Amino acid sequence: MIKSKDGITLIIGIGVDLIEVERVEKACKNEHFLERCFTKREIDLIREDIRKASDNFAVKEAVSKVFGTGLCGFSLTDIEVLRDKLGSPYVTLYGNALKFANERGITKIHVSITNTNIYSNAFVVAEGKET
Repeated sequence: MIKSKDGITLIIGIGVDLIEVERVEKACKNEHFLERCFTKREIDLIREDIRKASDNFAVKEAVSKVFGTGLCGFSLTDIEVLRDKLGSPYVTLYGNALKFANERGITKIHVSITNTNIYSNAFVVAEGKET
């Protein structure tokens, strides 16, 4: 945790994840996997570009590391990863993921995704206020 001079927390946590693209794309052939891991809007995005599945899954893992919980205590669909008009990823939290964020004082999540043909990598920074 990094604090400013006035005691307000600037960075609550960071998370990073690296995942094999092929593994996630193979799992996405199973409709149950898609519905368990991704929101309806994410599934629509993935159906347009299958590569988004591994990118989004990596973001979800990285967010869970920010929480310090791993992938437990909330549903994967409580973390939604979409893209803005320019293609930049952003995260929206729901349910228990939103509860975890609020309990930790997280007010903003920044996300960056990079990938190769083999791997998707996500880096997440959570900022907020000291609780």
